[in-house]
Amino acid sequence: MHAAVSRTLAAADAVPRPIGRLLLSREAAFWLLQALGWSAYFAANYFVALFYPMEAGANKFAGYFRVVVGAAITGFVLSSLLRYAYREVRDRPPAIVVPTVLVLVYLAALTWRFEIDMGYVVSMHEWAMLQQSWARIYAEALVSTYLLLCWSALYLGIHYYEAAQREREATLRATALAQETQVKMLRYQLNPHFLFNTLNAISTLILDRDNQTANQAVTRLSAFLRHTLDQDPMKKVTLKAELEALDLYLGIEKLRFGPRLRLDLSIDPGAQEAMVPSLLLQPLVENALKYAIAPSETGGTLHIGARLIGQRLLLHVADDGPGVPNGVNIGSGRGVGLRNTRERLQVLYGDRARFASHNTSPGLRIDIEFPAEIVA
Repeated sequence: MHAAVSRTLAAADAVPRPIGRLLLSREAAFWLLQALGWSAYFAANYFVALFYPMEAGANKFAGYFRVVVGAAITGFVLSSLLRYAYREVRDRPPAIVVPTVLVLVYLAALTWRFEIDMGYVVSMHEWAMLQQSWARIYAEALVSTYLLLCWSALYLGIHYYEAAQREREATLRATALAQETQVKMLRYQLNPHFLFNTLNAISTLILDRDNQTANQAVTRLSAFLRHTLDQDPMKKVTLKAELEALDLYLGIEKLRFGPRLRLDLSIDPGAQEAMVPSLLLQPLVENALKYAIAPSETGGTLHIGARLIGQRLLLHVADDGPGVPNGVNIGSGRGVGLRNTRERLQVLYGDRARFASHNTSPGLRIDIEFPAEIVA
């Protein structure tokens, strides 16, 4: 997978799951967290009570134990009911969600407070609880309201976080799919263009009755096409493998041009293991052959170079042809090769790649630079 698409997919796959991979489902996760949370509530309340003196010894402790158990169970049930109520409003505008949550939480807190007071009356015989005013009950319910509001904020926060992560993941995967489609389109665009030019050259050889050379060209074309069809457009290859594929292509063109085609390779050994997009150099070489070598009676020299500078790979393809006339936009009148390569690099590397073309008097030089990925 090319670098840009790989990073995009990796980012999509790296989206954190708040529940975790070990849990079977979000439903199971909710009930597990509910049980753990309200068990912790019970333990905290009962543990704190152990540090306070209580009349009647064990009987009071047993009564308080029942009060705390009842409060934890009621909190568990009420918060679970709130969850089902929140499902109906959580995806609506904040102007609806916030008032609804506040009203539901306070009603649940009043119910919870009433159950706790009745627990004190029944289990610990705190008869004074029955004499409380409604104003006092409402005030005491604020403590329960605060606790249920914290629970609601945690529940809704997890929901909104997961929704945001799902949306981000979908966006990343859509971006990756679009990039992959664009890379494949650009890569496959080269095949008919190259095939047309090569078949046209073979046809010329046949018309010139050079049947032996034409047969060799067809054989080498078959080997080159077999090699390119075996390559996944979304995979990179080492520069060494890219040069081997390029040699298959140049083998065809050498039959066509003979001694008119001269090659000058300058490849640093360390650069040969760097990864490059498949068939990156072939359209640039084809472009040079078509516009620099073919029109000249004496042919010309094709220069291909590669070197590493720090963490960057630098490639160049140059010829000694006529170059591009002044005032002509380089790449606009010299076939699809330059434009295709520039667009592929933009898709794959974005601003981290550099593509430059300029006249060299004589000739045209193409410089490519992008981050080096070395095979270990």
